[in-house]
Amino acid sequence: MTVSELNSEVKISIERAFPNVWVEGEVVGFKQVGKGHWYFNLHDGDASVKCVCWAGTNWKIRFKPEDGVTIRIRGRLDFWAAKGELKLNVDSLEPSGEGALRAAFEQMKERLEREGLFAQELKRPIPFFPRRVGVITSRSGAAFHDIVTVLTRRARSVRVVFAAAQVQGEGAAGTIRRAILALNEYSRRLAEHERIDVLIVGRGGGSAEDLAAFNDEALARAIRMSEIPVISAVGHEIDWTIADLIADLRAATPSAAAELVAAREEDIVEKFCVGEERLTALMGRQLNDLALRLDSAHSAMEYEMEHKIRSLRDGYLATASRISPERLQMKSRQLVSKVDVLANRVIGSMQNQRDQSAERLHIQMAKLNTLSPLAVLTRGYSIAQTEDGSIVRAPEQVKTGDKLKIQLERGKLDAAVLPAE
Repeated sequence: MTVSELNSEVKISIERAFPNVWVEGEVVGFKQVGKGHWYFNLHDGDASVKCVCWAGTNWKIRFKPEDGVTIRIRGRLDFWAAKGELKLNVDSLEPSGEGALRAAFEQMKERLEREGLFAQELKRPIPFFPRRVGVITSRSGAAFHDIVTVLTRRARSVRVVFAAAQVQGEGAAGTIRRAILALNEYSRRLAEHERIDVLIVGRGGGSAEDLAAFNDEALARAIRMSEIPVISAVGHEIDWTIADLIADLRAATPSAAAELVAAREEDIVEKFCVGEERLTALMGRQLNDLALRLDSAHSAMEYEMEHKIRSLRDGYLATASRISPERLQMKSRQLVSKVDVLANRVIGSMQNQRDQSAERLHIQMAKLNTLSPLAVLTRGYSIAQTEDGSIVRAPEQVKTGDKLKIQLERGKLDAAVLPAE
């Protein structure tokens, strides 16, 4: 055999036997040539193999290797027949071990920070009162259950839109990124009042390797490009991921993210309860004040009437002692008649003042009653609301099949609009 024939046979045998291999080792002699190709050796202390990662491949790799870093490579063995050299064509590579993961994290963080993607002015505020919340996490993990539990307990009006994603292992970052894009697309197709207000993206805690999916550059850019504000809830209170840094808001755990979303509704309900208690107390104080004033007026009128009657009787007795029996009898009849008239006037005046005071009291009580938010409901009325909380004031606001919530004096009803008969 000639050398060329021998090397050709070796090339065919090697490439057929090793079409796809995973190899782990330490990077030695790394260099990047002008066109962007990477050349280096992979060494394990006893042996080494030459590696090449072409520019058309390495632009997709989120981690740039350095000398001394341990990496894992997936590639194909290639034998260069012309020079009789064996090399490993790299299709993908990833850091191996905590140190390498930290180096990859710092590289990506520095690159994205230079682009300004972590800038505070890019972060959008979380809506004050979100009605729809998108959740992206594993279907089988505890994170989704924790989020739903918190929202159900603290914000019963919030609706959850779930997008399942792989949150660990190879390909996990891609599934999370696609879920973000899918929920954005889904939200755009909805009416404005039905769109998703905020996304919660995360998982429970784990090791640095478990959280590697959230240190993906493509995922980070998808979070920044999302039209919906994003809360990162990776569940690792000590270390931050790239997703935490680029998201609009970072929560320590999935449950904490749900509490942030639900906090506004709980605050509003609490303010209504406090307002109701204050209004009830104010009405009670005013009613007590009016009752005291009425009692005081009634007592004053009784005293005045008794005083006038005593004065008339005293005058009558004094005059009767100075006149004859005949004049006394005549005068007595006149005075009795006058006393009766005055007594009737006094009694009529007292009753009139009492009636006026009672009328004013009823007016004040009616005014106070109109201030009560529950007064209308106690008269048999109810409040109909659409699913987004808008009050229905005319039939034109709803259509057949729409869901309604009806507030009664005691409790609520769920209803639907039926076609007109």
